[in-house]
Amino acid sequence: MINGHTDIIAHIGYPTHSFKSPMIYNPYFEQAGINAVVVPMGCKSENYPAFLKSVFTLENIRGALITMPHKVSTVGLLDEVTDTVRVAGACNAVKRLPDGRLVGDMFDGAGFVRGVQRKGFDVAAKRVLVVGTGGVGCAIAASLAGAGVAAISLFDVNGASCNALAQRLKHTYPQIEVRTGANDPADHDLVVNATPLGMNEGDPLPVDVSRLSPNTFVGEVVMRAETTAFLAAAQARGCRTQVGTDMLYEQIPAYLEFFGWPTTTAEVLRRVARMEESLQTPD
Repeated sequence: MINGHTDIIAHIGYPTHSFKSPMIYNPYFEQAGINAVVVPMGCKSENYPAFLKSVFTLENIRGALITMPHKVSTVGLLDEVTDTVRVAGACNAVKRLPDGRLVGDMFDGAGFVRGVQRKGFDVAAKRVLVVGTGGVGCAIAASLAGAGVAAISLFDVNGASCNALAQRLKHTYPQIEVRTGANDPADHDLVVNATPLGMNEGDPLPVDVSRLSPNTFVGEVVMRAETTAFLAAAQARGCRTQVGTDMLYEQIPAYLEFFGWPTTTAEVLRRVARMEESLQTPD
């Protein structure tokens, strides 16, 4: 029931037909008795700076979820951002502080890291390989750095993107060893596929799985199938794994905390979600 006390979360992006968050948040709010609603708001890039400013003039706005194509441009529109945003170069959550300032954070990577940690893998002081330094890969690398990893290896066919992320990591986290240029998974404690490889049948694997140690934890961002070919190959090597959809569900508790609501678990969110179409890539 939407009424005069309902808090609004604006879900801003374009186009809106692929938005998944309302089908998770809104059933959860209903189940938890939280008087709030996530509303998809389609906004093209040329209108976005003015719209973001205007939507936060609403008195009943609790915050905004930001998705494509606005995650990068949002960074320069805010009064304050976290280290995670600075390293990722993108922002997917905005709220207004009591003094009127707009502050942003990034939770794509937090969802991945929280999922891994809840499976019993402590990322602190570990050596990690992130393959793919697009938006999702940058966010995951930023959150892993914030969680205290010892070393990060980065690889992407786009060398400029990879090197730019490496420089941001080195600037913000000088204590972390950062390497680029190779996707060899050997000698890494955690390996992440943050590329689209696995979206289509017959895609090559992102790394040479024969080089994976059985002790390596392997994570995936592709959501097209619960167990991608890469995860299946890693499991055959004896590796523990995390599926792509875990990143989506695990980041929502972080969002709830950011917006000032009680947290929950990915299990609760999965139970109440009303997904209308198959998951493929993160919001």
